[in-house]
Amino acid sequence: MAIELSDELIELERAAWAEQQENRLTVETAARVQAAITAHAEATGQSRYEVEAALKRLVRHPDEDGG
Repeated sequence: MAIELSDELIELERAAWAEQQENRLTVETAARVQAAITAHAEATGQSRYEVEAALKRLVRHPDEDGG
């Protein structure tokens, strides 16, 4: 079963990843992403761990998923 990710969740992770790459990731940004992952997983009945892993893979390694 494919993990469903919302556009909002992807954009939050992209912003956090950009901050991390620039060495300016804040606790607030990281917490916002984690809260969104948890809420999305609960709302869609998916594993939080699997949602987070799929999200990071999509954003950080898009070529691996054919993206």
